[in-house]
Amino acid sequence: MNGKRVEMSRKILVAGGLAGLVAVIAVAGWLWDRQLGRAVPGLYHSNGRLELTRIDVAVKYPGRIGALDAQEGDAVTQGQILAREDDSEARAQLAAAIARQGQAEAATGRARAELAARTQAARLAGDELAHARTMRRQMLVSDMEVTQRQTALDVAERVRDGAAEAVQEAGRAVDAAAAMVTQARTAVDDMVIHAPVGGRIEYRVVEAGSVLPAGGRLYSLLDPVDPYLTVFFPARVVRQVRVGDEARIVFDDLETGAVAARISYISPEAQFTPKYVETATEREQLVYRVRLRVERTAQKDLGGLLKAGMTGEGYVRTDASAPWPAGPGGARRAAP
Repeated sequence: MNGKRVEMSRKILVAGGLAGLVAVIAVAGWLWDRQLGRAVPGLYHSNGRLELTRIDVAVKYPGRIGALDAQEGDAVTQGQILAREDDSEARAQLAAAIARQGQAEAATGRARAELAARTQAARLAGDELAHARTMRRQMLVSDMEVTQRQTALDVAERVRDGAAEAVQEAGRAVDAAAAMVTQARTAVDDMVIHAPVGGRIEYRVVEAGSVLPAGGRLYSLLDPVDPYLTVFFPARVVRQVRVGDEARIVFDDLETGAVAARISYISPEAQFTPKYVETATEREQLVYRVRLRVERTAQKDLGGLLKAGMTGEGYVRTDASAPWPAGPGGARRAAP
């Protein structure tokens, strides 16, 4: 009786061991498939992180920040007001420039009136000279009279020419004053800081009341229309692809499947794989940095789902006939 129980126990242990072995093999296979993916000739992938173009929003002129109208994480449109500087000094300079423009215009009016008077005087001197010559032919006046009238005409003409130059100079002064007004008005307008492009505020650098120098940063703005995934491939893969080739991205946190992309950049020099990519052994190998830029149509379809720092798998093909993956897996990981 005891022998039968021992035999039964052995069978149970053997069966349990076999079941455990099958489970281990299944888990190992799943992990292997997850790590390497199905072997698809000509299709390689590498994990990376999504990056967005960062734009520093800064002040053009030094001054005190009066108000900040955007918070971290806010979505902004192109031209939207983000901040305002104290513009009291700039407005005072604008008022002074407008006053100088008025003075220049008044001076131009006086110069034109002087020119008109000098022109009339030169015309009168010319008429008197002509009359004196007529009388000299009739022997009614002496040569001295004709000479005096000629001298008077010469002086009047020189004075007239000087008045004409004064008008031109006054006109240039008006132009300079107008330019100063435009510059001062531009400075006042630039005290209101607008978003250069539509995007999302990543973080705010200063607070209201801060005094900034020229070029002082206010915000870091993420441009959502220029997202790209940075991945790393060994030379044997990079040698077979080029900038402009099609690519695909499968994001870990999105259920959208493979996202259309293109290779926008391939580093001309090899480097060691960053620590956050692959295993410690693979980090010792040299790879090339590759950027996969999300296609514009895909950007529109995804809307605001793409965010900086998202992880995913970037796929490239060395064989144009290789099928793109529909989701995670489906390619050979490009091991060095």
